[in-house]
Amino acid sequence: MLRSTFALLLISSAAFAEPIAGQATAIDGDTIEIHGERIRLNGIDAPESRQDCERADGSSYRCGKDAAFALADFMARGTVFCERRGVDRYKRTIAICQVRGDDIGAWLVRTGHALAFRRYSTNYVPDEAAAQQAKAGMWQGRFVPPWDWRKGVR
Repeated sequence: MLRSTFALLLISSAAFAEPIAGQATAIDGDTIEIHGERIRLNGIDAPESRQDCERADGSSYRCGKDAAFALADFMARGTVFCERRGVDRYKRTIAICQVRGDDIGAWLVRTGHALAFRRYSTNYVPDEAAAQQAKAGMWQGRFVPPWDWRKGVR
C-alpha cells in the first residue's frame, strides 16, 4: 500500500513538473486551453466576459470581451509554453505562460486588458503601474476591478 501511494505521488509530481505546450485557445481574458487542458494565467485577473468598462469619453464598452479577443490575437497561432504553478478551485491548472518569448500575463497587464492579482502574486505590479500611467486599456476610463465585479459591484 505504501509503495503504491509513493509511486502515485512520483507520477503525479512528474506530471505537475511537465510543462504544457501547444497552440492555445483564449477562453476569456485570463484563461486559455491547450490540448483540452484549461489554464488560468497566474497572478493576473481580467474583466469577466459580460463585464463593461467606461472609456475616457464616458461611453461603455465590453472590456471583458476585449480582453479575450486581445489575448487570442496576441497568441495568434504561436506555440504557447506554460509552467505549472498549481491548481485552482475549479480544477484549472494555474501557470505562467509565454508565447514567442513574451510573458502573456505581463503583456495583458501592461496593455491594460488585465490587472495584477495581488492576492496571488505581485509579479505584475510594475506592468500595472506602466499601464495606468499610459492610460492603456481599462485605465483610459473607469472600471470595476474583476474581483469586485464578481462580488456584485457593478
